[in-house]
Amino acid sequence: MIKADNIPDSARLFLAIGCIAAVLAVAFGAFGAHALKARLAPELMQVYKTGVEYHFYHALGLILVGLAAFHLPQSARLRAAGWAMLAGIVLFSGSLYLLALTGITWLGAITPLGGLAFIAAWGLFAAAFIGKP
Repeated sequence: MIKADNIPDSARLFLAIGCIAAVLAVAFGAFGAHALKARLAPELMQVYKTGVEYHFYHALGLILVGLAAFHLPQSARLRAAGWAMLAGIVLFSGSLYLLALTGITWLGAITPLGGLAFIAAWGLFAAAFIGKP
């Protein structure tokens, strides 16, 4: 049995961040489904939904990073993967949320940076298990 005081700091950090990110993804999804559905044009609603979808996938990814940190608590690659996932959520999903809510199209230029952060995160996550830490 794992006691709370035996959880590695990196596991505790990314489990907490992942759970908070999941709470926010569900809240933003509910907000979109109930408060925005009648207010946003269908194409902007789809943009918002894409933000929620990737937000939730990567909240789960952060939880996976936290669980993996039980086994690799000192892995710099694993920690970098977690931070990259969080950056991806902020940049990718955040820019899509703002674009959908404000209609400011230049925000779409930020979205690919978040996508690159997601790609880097999954690559780093894999690298944490390949070769030497």
